[in-house]
Amino acid sequence: MQEVVVLIGAGSIGQAIARRVSAGRHVLIADVRIEAAEKAAQTFREAGFAVTAAHVDIASRAPVESLAAQAAALGAVMGVIHSAGVSPSQAPVATILAVDLYGSALVLEAFGAVIAPGGAGVVISSQSGHRMAALTAEQDRLLATTPADDLLALPMLAGDAITDTLHAYQMSKRANGLRVRAEAVRWGTRGARINAISPGIVITPLAHDELNGPRGEGYRRMLALSPAGRAGTPDEIGALGAFLMGREGAFITGSDILIDGGTTASWFYGPLAQA
Repeated sequence: MQEVVVLIGAGSIGQAIARRVSAGRHVLIADVRIEAAEKAAQTFREAGFAVTAAHVDIASRAPVESLAAQAAALGAVMGVIHSAGVSPSQAPVATILAVDLYGSALVLEAFGAVIAPGGAGVVISSQSGHRMAALTAEQDRLLATTPADDLLALPMLAGDAITDTLHAYQMSKRANGLRVRAEAVRWGTRGARINAISPGIVITPLAHDELNGPRGEGYRRMLALSPAGRAGTPDEIGALGAFLMGREGAFITGSDILIDGGTTASWFYGPLAQA
């Protein structure tokens, strides 16, 4: 049986990971914009990969479950790379919560039911989840374990509790890390692993939207006052993703790895905290 790697979200970070873990495997690339999935599939095809393009709207259960079934029909699902999402400058609060929070929960649930023994997945989260103030233990538990279809009804996610897009994004990314921790237990019963990666500012189309959006000045300041003093590249995230999904990362599951050039460190203990 052929092995399958699923890439959800055809952006540059997801592609960078998929290139590193998909040799000899069939790549299923899905995106809410089918033209983006087809463009990425063509790039992979020209590089020698066997690939299929698909459409998926991760904010809806039926398309996510359909994609999981399509992946399982192709072969043994050995890898899942979930990199779909929207940023604070790209969508309103309700859309961010529906895609980044609820959609991620759906992906983890659906693919946790079809991942093959020995398989591994990564969820691309964000440094933003690490900068939000601590939640209570009960709030953490609710974000980690509430059934996916009940998540958006939690009082902490209500319209009067989250009124701006940055807060919605931070809450969603905090939930991603918590959800991965809880799902690692379920994925483990199938002999599979799941981790999150929380990148800082990485030069992608999404980052360009933020750097040129209403919060652009703040993003540029974060880069200037971070220990690294620069943005990251998709290939740097790709290298970490390949490590987590590969043999070298076999003892890592349920973790959320921060890779942000030290921006979060500066936010709490450096010049970003003092300014």
